Amino acid sequence: MNASAPPQTDRTGLAAAFSAYVIWGFLPLYLILVRSVPAFEFVGWRIIWTLPLCLLIVLARRQGPDLRAALANRRTLGLLALSATLIAVNWVVYVWAIQNGQVYAASLGYYINPLVNVLLGTVLLGEKLSRPQWAAVGLAGIGVSLLAAGALTTLWISLTLALSFGSYGLIRKQLDVGSVPGLTIESALLLLPSLAVAWYYAQTQGSSFAVSTELRLAIMAGGVVTAFPLLLFAIAARKLPYSMLGFIQFLAPSIVFVLGLTVFGEELKPVQAACFACIWAAAAIFVWDLVARTRKPAAS
Repeated sequence: MNASAPPQTDRTGLAAAFSAYVIWGFLPLYLILVRSVPAFEFVGWRIIWTLPLCLLIVLARRQGPDLRAALANRRTLGLLALSATLIAVNWVVYVWAIQNGQVYAASLGYYINPLVNVLLGTVLLGEKLSRPQWAAVGLAGIGVSLLAAGALTTLWISLTLALSFGSYGLIRKQLDVGSVPGLTIESALLLLPSLAVAWYYAQTQGSSFAVSTELRLAIMAGGVVTAFPLLLFAIAARKLPYSMLGFIQFLAPSIVFVLGLTVFGEELKPVQAACFACIWAAAAIFVWDLVARTRKPAAS
Protein backbone atom coordinates (compact mmCIF):
# COMPACT_ATOMS: atom_id res chain seq x y z
CA MET A 1 0.00 0.00 0.00
CA ASN A 2 2.86 2.36 0.84
CA ALA A 3 4.49 1.51 -2.46
CA SER A 4 1.49 2.55 -4.51
CA ALA A 5 0.45 5.75 -2.69
CA PRO A 6 3.45 8.03 -3.40
CA PRO A 7 3.25 7.94 -7.21
CA GLN A 8 -0.26 9.46 -7.13
CA THR A 9 0.83 12.40 -5.00
CA ASP A 10 4.11 12.70 -6.88
CA ARG A 11 2.35 12.95 -10.24
CA THR A 12 0.47 16.13 -9.30
CA GLY A 13 3.38 17.60 -7.36
CA LEU A 14 5.90 16.86 -10.11
CA ALA A 15 3.65 18.43 -12.76
CA ALA A 16 3.26 21.58 -10.62
CA ALA A 17 6.99 21.79 -9.80
CA PHE A 18 8.14 21.27 -13.40
CA SER A 19 5.59 23.82 -14.63
CA ALA A 20 6.75 26.44 -12.10
CA TYR A 21 10.45 26.04 -12.87
CA VAL A 22 9.91 25.88 -16.63
CA ILE A 23 8.03 29.21 -16.43
CA TRP A 24 10.83 30.72 -14.35
CA GLY A 25 13.42 29.29 -16.76
CA PHE A 26 11.78 30.88 -19.81
CA LEU A 27 11.19 34.20 -18.03
CA PRO A 28 14.02 35.91 -20.00
CA LEU A 29 11.95 35.44 -23.19
CA TYR A 30 9.10 37.38 -21.58
CA LEU A 31 11.57 40.06 -20.50
CA ILE A 32 12.46 40.60 -24.18
CA LEU A 33 8.94 42.02 -24.60
CA VAL A 34 9.55 44.62 -21.89
CA ARG A 35 13.25 45.28 -22.45
CA SER A 36 12.54 48.95 -23.26
CA VAL A 37 11.12 49.44 -19.74
CA PRO A 38 13.79 50.45 -17.16
CA ALA A 39 14.34 47.71 -14.58
CA PHE A 40 13.13 49.82 -11.62
CA GLU A 41 10.00 50.94 -13.44
CA PHE A 42 9.20 47.42 -14.63
CA VAL A 43 9.51 45.93 -11.15
CA GLY A 44 7.23 48.70 -9.89
CA TRP A 45 4.57 47.79 -12.46
CA ARG A 46 5.14 44.08 -11.78
CA ILE A 47 4.24 44.58 -8.12
CA ILE A 48 1.28 46.84 -8.96
CA TRP A 49 -0.25 44.17 -11.24
CA THR A 50 0.66 41.23 -9.00
CA LEU A 51 -1.42 42.53 -6.07
CA PRO A 52 -4.91 42.41 -7.69
CA LEU A 53 -4.20 38.97 -9.16
CA CYS A 54 -3.09 37.67 -5.75
CA LEU A 55 -6.25 39.06 -4.16
CA LEU A 56 -8.35 37.23 -6.76
CA ILE A 57 -6.49 33.96 -6.06
CA VAL A 58 -6.96 34.47 -2.29
CA LEU A 59 -10.70 34.94 -2.87
CA ALA A 60 -10.93 31.92 -5.19
CA ARG A 61 -9.08 29.70 -2.70
CA ARG A 62 -10.97 31.15 0.28
CA GLN A 63 -7.77 32.14 2.03
CA GLY A 64 -9.22 35.34 3.49
CA PRO A 65 -8.91 34.06 7.09
CA ASP A 66 -5.22 33.20 6.50
CA LEU A 67 -4.64 36.68 5.09
CA ARG A 68 -6.35 38.39 8.04
CA ALA A 69 -4.47 36.24 10.57
CA ALA A 70 -1.12 37.20 9.00
CA LEU A 71 -2.06 40.90 8.93
CA ALA A 72 -3.01 40.78 12.62
CA ASN A 73 0.36 39.31 13.66
CA ARG A 74 3.01 42.02 14.20
CA ARG A 75 5.98 39.65 13.95
CA THR A 76 4.65 38.12 10.73
CA LEU A 77 4.13 41.57 9.20
CA GLY A 78 7.65 42.65 10.15
CA LEU A 79 9.23 39.56 8.62
CA LEU A 80 7.08 39.89 5.48
CA ALA A 81 8.28 43.49 5.15
CA LEU A 82 11.86 42.16 5.21
CA SER A 83 11.08 39.36 2.73
CA ALA A 84 9.30 41.89 0.47
CA THR A 85 12.46 44.02 0.42
CA LEU A 86 14.60 41.00 -0.44
CA ILE A 87 12.34 39.82 -3.29
CA ALA A 88 12.16 43.38 -4.69
CA VAL A 89 15.97 43.57 -4.73
CA ASN A 90 16.08 40.13 -6.37
CA TRP A 91 13.60 41.16 -9.09
CA VAL A 92 15.37 44.46 -9.86
CA VAL A 93 18.80 42.83 -10.16
CA TYR A 94 17.44 39.94 -12.26
CA VAL A 95 15.57 42.20 -14.70
CA TRP A 96 18.56 44.57 -14.94
CA ALA A 97 20.91 41.62 -15.62
CA ILE A 98 18.75 40.22 -18.44
CA GLN A 99 18.22 43.67 -19.98
CA ASN A 100 21.97 44.34 -19.91
CA GLY A 101 23.04 41.04 -21.47
CA GLN A 102 24.23 39.37 -18.25
CA VAL A 103 22.20 36.18 -18.77
CA TYR A 104 24.98 33.84 -17.60
CA ALA A 105 25.47 35.85 -14.41
CA ALA A 106 21.72 35.58 -13.71
CA SER A 107 21.78 31.85 -14.46
CA LEU A 108 24.75 31.29 -12.15
CA GLY A 109 22.94 33.05 -9.32
CA TYR A 110 20.19 30.45 -9.36
CA TYR A 111 22.66 27.58 -9.64
CA ILE A 112 24.30 28.86 -6.47
CA ASN A 113 20.94 29.41 -4.75
CA PRO A 114 20.21 25.76 -3.72
CA LEU A 115 23.68 25.55 -2.19
CA VAL A 116 23.16 28.88 -0.39
CA ASN A 117 19.95 27.39 1.00
CA VAL A 118 21.95 24.44 2.31
CA LEU A 119 24.46 26.71 4.04
CA LEU A 120 21.70 28.87 5.55
CA GLY A 121 19.90 25.76 6.77
CA THR A 122 23.11 24.41 8.31
CA VAL A 123 24.22 27.60 10.03
CA LEU A 124 20.87 29.06 11.06
CA LEU A 125 18.48 26.10 11.29
CA GLY A 126 20.88 23.48 12.63
CA GLU A 127 20.39 21.09 9.71
CA LYS A 128 23.09 18.44 9.18
CA LEU A 129 24.99 17.82 5.94
CA SER A 130 26.43 14.53 4.75
CA ARG A 131 30.01 14.33 3.48
CA PRO A 132 28.98 14.25 -0.21
CA GLN A 133 26.82 17.34 0.36
CA TRP A 134 29.76 19.18 1.96
CA ALA A 135 31.86 18.11 -1.05
CA ALA A 136 29.21 19.62 -3.34
CA VAL A 137 29.24 22.88 -1.38
CA GLY A 138 33.05 22.98 -1.57
CA LEU A 139 33.02 22.32 -5.32
CA ALA A 140 30.48 25.10 -5.84
CA GLY A 141 32.72 27.38 -3.77
CA ILE A 142 35.62 26.61 -6.14
CA GLY A 143 33.38 27.52 -9.09
CA VAL A 144 32.42 30.84 -7.53
CA SER A 145 36.09 31.52 -6.74
CA LEU A 146 37.01 30.91 -10.39
CA LEU A 147 34.37 33.37 -11.50
CA ALA A 148 35.50 35.87 -8.87
CA ALA A 149 39.06 35.67 -10.20
CA GLY A 150 38.06 36.09 -13.85
CA ALA A 151 34.82 38.07 -13.81
CA LEU A 152 34.71 40.41 -10.84
CA THR A 153 32.38 42.77 -12.70
CA THR A 154 29.50 40.24 -12.87
CA LEU A 155 30.02 38.27 -9.66
CA TRP A 156 27.92 40.77 -7.69
CA ILE A 157 24.90 39.90 -9.86
CA SER A 158 25.14 36.15 -9.18
CA LEU A 159 25.78 36.54 -5.45
CA THR A 160 23.06 39.18 -4.99
CA LEU A 161 20.50 36.93 -6.72
CA ALA A 162 21.54 33.84 -4.76
CA LEU A 163 21.76 35.52 -1.35
CA SER A 164 18.59 37.61 -1.71
CA PHE A 165 16.47 34.65 -2.85
CA GLY A 166 18.10 32.30 -0.33
CA SER A 167 17.40 34.74 2.51
CA TYR A 168 13.87 35.28 1.19
CA GLY A 169 13.25 31.53 1.27
CA LEU A 170 14.69 31.25 4.78
CA ILE A 171 12.31 33.92 6.11
CA ARG A 172 9.29 32.45 4.34
CA LYS A 173 10.19 28.94 5.57
CA GLN A 174 9.89 30.12 9.17
CA LEU A 175 6.57 31.94 8.69
CA ASP A 176 3.26 30.16 9.13
CA VAL A 177 1.66 31.85 6.12
CA GLY A 178 0.81 30.36 2.71
CA SER A 179 2.63 31.29 -0.49
CA VAL A 180 -0.19 33.33 -2.06
CA PRO A 181 -1.36 35.16 1.13
CA GLY A 182 2.31 35.91 1.86
CA LEU A 183 2.91 37.26 -1.65
CA THR A 184 -0.30 39.30 -1.37
CA ILE A 185 0.94 41.01 1.80
CA GLU A 186 4.42 41.51 0.35
CA SER A 187 2.91 43.12 -2.75
CA ALA A 188 0.67 45.32 -0.59
CA LEU A 189 3.67 46.44 1.49
CA LEU A 190 5.56 47.32 -1.70
CA LEU A 191 2.59 49.01 -3.39
CA LEU A 192 3.27 52.59 -2.26
CA PRO A 193 6.99 52.50 -3.24
CA SER A 194 5.98 50.90 -6.56
CA LEU A 195 3.40 53.62 -7.26
CA ALA A 196 6.04 56.22 -6.37
CA VAL A 197 8.50 54.65 -8.85
CA ALA A 198 5.84 54.53 -11.61
CA TRP A 199 4.94 58.19 -10.89
CA TYR A 200 8.62 59.23 -10.94
CA TYR A 201 9.23 57.69 -14.37
CA ALA A 202 5.97 59.20 -15.68
CA GLN A 203 7.13 62.67 -14.57
CA THR A 204 10.75 62.42 -15.73
CA GLN A 205 11.01 60.08 -18.74
CA GLY A 206 7.40 59.39 -19.61
CA SER A 207 5.56 56.28 -18.44
CA SER A 208 6.32 53.08 -20.35
CA PHE A 209 2.70 52.10 -19.65
CA ALA A 210 1.57 54.83 -22.05
CA VAL A 211 3.89 53.95 -24.94
CA SER A 212 1.66 51.45 -26.77
CA THR A 213 -1.14 48.96 -26.23
CA GLU A 214 1.26 46.07 -26.87
CA LEU A 215 3.74 47.24 -24.24
CA ARG A 216 0.90 47.98 -21.80
CA LEU A 217 -0.42 44.42 -22.12
CA ALA A 218 3.11 43.00 -21.77
CA ILE A 219 3.63 44.99 -18.56
CA MET A 220 0.26 43.85 -17.17
CA ALA A 221 1.23 40.24 -17.92
CA GLY A 222 3.97 40.65 -15.31
CA GLY A 223 1.37 40.02 -12.61
CA VAL A 224 0.48 36.63 -14.11
CA VAL A 225 4.14 35.73 -14.67
CA THR A 226 4.82 36.50 -10.99
CA ALA A 227 1.79 34.97 -9.26
CA PHE A 228 1.08 31.85 -11.35
CA PRO A 229 4.42 30.03 -10.91
CA LEU A 230 4.40 30.87 -7.19
CA LEU A 231 0.97 29.24 -6.88
CA LEU A 232 2.27 26.14 -8.70
CA PHE A 233 5.31 26.14 -6.43
CA ALA A 234 3.05 26.20 -3.35
CA ILE A 235 1.17 23.14 -4.66
CA ALA A 236 4.45 21.30 -5.37
CA ALA A 237 5.90 22.16 -1.95
CA ARG A 238 2.95 20.49 -0.24
CA LYS A 239 3.00 17.32 -2.36
CA LEU A 240 6.73 16.64 -2.90
CA PRO A 241 9.64 15.87 -0.57
CA TYR A 242 11.80 18.96 -0.17
CA SER A 243 14.83 17.06 -1.49
CA MET A 244 13.03 16.29 -4.75
CA LEU A 245 11.93 19.91 -5.08
CA GLY A 246 15.54 20.99 -4.60
CA PHE A 247 16.57 18.73 -7.47
CA ILE A 248 13.96 20.21 -9.82
CA GLN A 249 15.16 23.72 -8.87
CA PHE A 250 18.22 23.27 -11.09
CA LEU A 251 15.90 23.11 -14.13
CA ALA A 252 15.25 26.88 -14.27
CA PRO A 253 18.88 28.12 -14.43
CA SER A 254 19.69 25.35 -16.93
CA ILE A 255 17.00 26.73 -19.26
CA VAL A 256 18.33 30.27 -18.70
CA PHE A 257 21.86 29.06 -19.50
CA VAL A 258 20.73 27.51 -22.82
CA LEU A 259 18.78 30.68 -23.68
CA GLY A 260 21.95 32.69 -23.09
CA LEU A 261 23.77 30.56 -25.68
CA THR A 262 20.98 30.31 -28.26
CA VAL A 263 18.62 33.30 -28.04
CA PHE A 264 20.73 36.03 -26.44
CA GLY A 265 23.94 35.09 -28.29
CA GLU A 266 26.21 35.53 -25.30
CA GLU A 267 29.83 34.47 -25.62
CA LEU A 268 30.81 31.74 -23.17
CA LYS A 269 34.22 32.66 -21.71
CA PRO A 270 36.56 29.88 -20.46
CA VAL A 271 36.33 31.05 -16.82
CA GLN A 272 32.51 30.96 -17.03
CA ALA A 273 32.60 27.48 -18.58
CA ALA A 274 34.86 26.24 -15.76
CA CYS A 275 32.64 27.85 -13.15
CA PHE A 276 29.46 26.32 -14.59
CA ALA A 277 31.20 22.92 -14.82
CA CYS A 278 31.94 23.11 -11.08
CA ILE A 279 28.35 24.14 -10.32
CA TRP A 280 26.89 21.31 -12.45
CA ALA A 281 29.23 18.77 -10.85
CA ALA A 282 28.27 20.07 -7.39
CA ALA A 283 24.58 19.84 -8.29
CA ALA A 284 25.07 16.26 -9.56
CA ILE A 285 26.83 15.19 -6.33
CA PHE A 286 24.21 16.90 -4.19
CA VAL A 287 21.28 15.35 -6.06
CA TRP A 288 22.91 11.89 -6.14
CA ASP A 289 23.31 11.99 -2.36
CA LEU A 290 19.72 13.17 -1.83
CA VAL A 291 18.36 10.39 -4.05
CA ALA A 292 20.56 7.79 -2.32
CA ARG A 293 19.38 8.89 1.14
CA THR A 294 15.73 9.00 0.02
CA ARG A 295 15.93 5.38 -1.17
CA LYS A 296 17.53 4.05 2.01
CA PRO A 297 14.32 3.85 4.11
CA ALA A 298 12.46 2.17 1.22
CA ALA A 299 15.22 -0.43 0.89
CA SER A 300 15.13 -1.24 4.60
